Amino acid sequence: MLEAFARYPLTFGPTPIERLDRLGAHLGGRVELYAKREDCNSGLAFGGNKLRKLEYIVPDAIASGADTLVTIGGVQSNHTRMVAAVAAKIGMKCRLVQEAWVPHEDAVYDRVGNIMLSRIMGAEVELVDEGFDIGLRESWRSAIEDVKARGGRPYAIPAGASVHPLGGLGYVGFAEEVRDQERALGFAFDYIVVCTVTGSTHAGMLVGFAKDGRERKVIGIDASATPARTKAQVLDIARATADRVGLGRELSADDVVLVEDYAYPIYGVPSAETKDAIRLCARLEGMITDPVYEGKSMQGMIDLVRKGSFPAGSRVLYAHLGGAPALNGYGYAFRNG
Repeated sequence: MLEAFARYPLTFGPTPIERLDRLGAHLGGRVELYAKREDCNSGLAFGGNKLRKLEYIVPDAIASGADTLVTIGGVQSNHTRMVAAVAAKIGMKCRLVQEAWVPHEDAVYDRVGNIMLSRIMGAEVELVDEGFDIGLRESWRSAIEDVKARGGRPYAIPAGASVHPLGGLGYVGFAEEVRDQERALGFAFDYIVVCTVTGSTHAGMLVGFAKDGRERKVIGIDASATPARTKAQVLDIARATADRVGLGRELSADDVVLVEDYAYPIYGVPSAETKDAIRLCARLEGMITDPVYEGKSMQGMIDLVRKGSFPAGSRVLYAHLGGAPALNGYGYAFRNG
């Protein structure tokens, strides 16, 4: 589905799929749990799902003649870290707007983890006291104009690369990669669980798995705490991506499966249950998930298994999208493990 699109390789290649035997047994053994390790996909600054998206955006950035990548996220944004890494890799400057999306009071929150890595990689970081929103932000537009005013040539990448015209392509590729791995494994996954916030990871998967009729088997776990807006954005991105790759049929709102029960208390703040899920996964599998995204999707998957939401014998693939560096910003919450 992606043969017509230029790709700049930033990842190692297909990411491994591992069976989560101990976690599955702990949850009763009724379903088989697997993880696709997108957190291990690159040597660039700890990798993660954003690199799949950026592989299809970088060729356009280079062709545009830009010299500066400009993007936005929260203080502990995985996306801004990855854009900083890519800018360093391709020899561009990087301007990051880091908004106060999370009402978090850890004393070192804005000096460790993702934002520290971005600074180490040479990005120009601007802290802005504005709250969370998945839409296009005025502070980001202002940063773009500021780069121009200084004589730079900016290339604009929205939050999560999600509403970028090419933002959904990477996770169409994820679905194609999973199909290749399924052939080698000798079975197909019944469900794919993914964290959903700005939407293009979920949207790309939806389009990619629609090719073999599994679009509604992609189970999004909302971590935005703004599920109506998130679901609408996933559908918009999925429809645009489907047109771009020539899927050949219309996608409907019912194709976007978004579970809304685990984003509490608010975006970026882990509940007690999220922290318990992070610890459980770490202590049974040695697999580290973060408090903002993967901890909440892991909480969701664990709870859905416990509730019997997946039929007995189902094979469930958890998409581990990365994000562990953000744990450094939550050191007090995990001070005792």
